[in-house]
Amino acid sequence: MSDRREVLLRSVSVAAALAGLQMLPRDAQAAWSQAAFEARNMGDLMKALGTSGPTESNGVTVNGPDIAENGAVVPVGAASALPGVRRLLLLVEKNPNMLAAVFDVTDAVEPNISTRVKMGQSSNVFAVAITADNKVHYAVKEIKVTLGGCGG
Repeated sequence: MSDRREVLLRSVSVAAALAGLQMLPRDAQAAWSQAAFEARNMGDLMKALGTSGPTESNGVTVNGPDIAENGAVVPVGAASALPGVRRLLLLVEKNPNMLAAVFDVTDAVEPNISTRVKMGQSSNVFAVAITADNKVHYAVKEIKVTLGGCGG
């Protein structure tokens, strides 16, 4: 009888072999735009993603605390009521790298996400929705941080 450790070890071995042979499904492989994650401002980020300039919209909402006591784990979320949303982004304006998270969504998924981000200081947090026609909509919220999470 196999114990849990042996089963886990075999599973990892099979997954590694499939990855080495490039036989994993495309969705199981992580992919990102290096230029997007290195962008320091909204203009550079939109250029790296190949989209138009963003417009503020009531169809996008960003949620998070008004004051975060610990910048290392700030709960934030984004949602959109716009039709045809294909991607949701969370941006932290004053972080060294503005792009904090990217979520690809389909028609089968409600465009409503939440996660935790690291914030070095008080900053504006943007929720950005990119629609199927490549239009960019955003909402913004200021979150004050009392204890910085990026080393401060």
